[in-house]
Amino acid sequence: MRRKIAYPLMALGMTVGSSLAVASPALAHGYVSTPPSRQALCASGAVADCGPIQFEPQSVEGKKGLQSCDGGVAQWSVLADESRNWPAKAVGKSVTFTWVLTARHRTADWEYFIGGAKVATFDGGNAQPDAVVSHTVDLSKFPGRQTVLAVWNIGDTGNAFYNCIDLNVGAGTGAGTGTGTGTGTGTGTGAGAGAGGASASPGSPSSAPSSSPSSAPTSSPSSPSPTSPPSASAPAAGSSSWAPGVSYKTGEVVTYGGKKYQCRQSHTAINSWEPSIYTLALWLPL
Repeated sequence: MRRKIAYPLMALGMTVGSSLAVASPALAHGYVSTPPSRQALCASGAVADCGPIQFEPQSVEGKKGLQSCDGGVAQWSVLADESRNWPAKAVGKSVTFTWVLTARHRTADWEYFIGGAKVATFDGGNAQPDAVVSHTVDLSKFPGRQTVLAVWNIGDTGNAFYNCIDLNVGAGTGAGTGTGTGTGTGTGTGAGAGAGGASASPGSPSSAPSSSPSSAPTSSPSSPSPTSPPSASAPAAGSSSWAPGVSYKTGEVVTYGGKKYQCRQSHTAINSWEPSIYTLALWLPL
């Protein structure tokens, strides 16, 4: 039912470099981009050999009520594999989780769990959300290495989207900011194992490898064709033309196809993430 598409990864501190799979536009869903979820790490190339999830991090969809990183779908089982030593992002006690939504389904609510305990809920009002949605969650009761399960419960189907995010709570100053909606307070108590049976063993935070994204997500990973975009660099002085390989910051204005766009989320551009394609998710037309 879904056609192929490549979707942007807006993870903090990640740069684009070596190989990349490019596909044609179409429909998909959503995932947590910052702090980077496991599927975001796979799509960026920070974690290698992830299988098909690297091409479509937005597609981890399963029935509601699960406690699993892979949404109960065998195709995404790598996301529940604790032997991969998933990098943990150093964050403060209050963490802002940002979702990139590529198909904005009506939303029942958003839930966040640690070790099966619900720590926050945000009411979706059964309304269509923005393309970029952020929630700030108090994790002060869960210090150290933790795996957060973030769940987007759809309002008009029986399904939900699942993301696991590995964090080292209290080891950093925060997890970034973003635009979006949602309010709520934590309700869980006590620390626990990672979501979906993931063991959240203590340890120092690990940094994402410097390897660049191996692909852009598609709804079918059958035939990605690798390309090599230019290495990331700061925008050239006086230049406002959009270009792949350039790191753009929130608020920057570029010109593409004779039109101006303003950056909504900091990211490093790659081919197939052009402003004309990723309006709302990455770029705001001016």
